[in-house]
Amino acid sequence: MTKKKLTYNDAVSEIEEILQQIENEELDVDELSTKVKRVSTLLKSCKDKLYKTEEEVEKILKDIDA
Repeated sequence: MTKKKLTYNDAVSEIEEILQQIENEELDVDELSTKVKRVSTLLKSCKDKLYKTEEEVEKILKDIDA
């Protein structure tokens, strides 16, 4: 089975959904730890994607100037 690659927008949407569940007190204590760990993983993924995109854009701009 092939996993679908998580996009930046998908990650942000999932983070927002989890935060809404936390704010609305929809999660019990057992779920809370799991969800916080998931948000942490998603944030790291988003951060990595942003850094990678920034590096790519900077490289493109340098190539244009050359």
